[in-house]
Amino acid sequence: MGMLATAFGVAPTALGLRSAQSAPAAEPGDNLDLDAMTLTFEENFDTLDVSAWGPGTKWIAHTPWSGDFGAARFANPTKTYPFTVKDGILKIEATKDKEGDWRSGLLASVDPKGNGFAQQYGYFEMRARLPIGVGVWPAFWLIGKDRSKSTAEIDILEYYGHKPDGYSSGVHVWHRDGRHYSTFNRVEVFPEADPTQFHTYGLAIDHDWIRFYFDRRFIWKTPTQPEHRQPLYVLLNLALVEEMTQDTPDPSEMFVDYVRVYAP
Repeated sequence: MGMLATAFGVAPTALGLRSAQSAPAAEPGDNLDLDAMTLTFEENFDTLDVSAWGPGTKWIAHTPWSGDFGAARFANPTKTYPFTVKDGILKIEATKDKEGDWRSGLLASVDPKGNGFAQQYGYFEMRARLPIGVGVWPAFWLIGKDRSKSTAEIDILEYYGHKPDGYSSGVHVWHRDGRHYSTFNRVEVFPEADPTQFHTYGLAIDHDWIRFYFDRRFIWKTPTQPEHRQPLYVLLNLALVEEMTQDTPDPSEMFVDYVRVYAP
């Protein structure tokens, strides 16, 4: 997610302050063929294996670089908050605590020591229902494991409640010397589709191209940057946009059916 640096960490850019790039037209190789791929990671949320920081759990509840972002702090998980699972569906809940401060949830597939799931190349997909209301900021995104010289980031989904007609997806490289590569596209699908119903948000990456999909339909693509040719790990969260929570529904809820990753 377009990022605010926090100790060279990343966080989505809340107001999307980037210029949209013209996307190449779809070509035959842009169509998904999951029958030709192998399922390598599957989270169906029948249960949830999560801890605050690991080790040894499938997910941790913070960014591995310890960087919160947005108007809600990401909470350590308990049995009832901010994550619950029922009938194979994960609920991530954002709400105010007794002091009036917002808290919410984030899941990351790698812990601070780099243990966990990451994969170079393949197809990454989440099936989810999004919350509505000004201030909500759900996301599904990837980060490269090697952050020694730069941080490679891919935002598959960033949805802003104050712009409900679509969502943003984008690609970033954040260099330690201050250089920043960024390209993104606004996906205006929700005048026809309903964001509060389940849809799939996907991304396929190989050596040459990063391709984005909505309901497994090709949307746009951009050339793969050298920094993205490495193992990438998964993050999903319900964040809130700074200075936009006055009218945010309390609670706000994001529902996730599954997260799956396929290898070529």
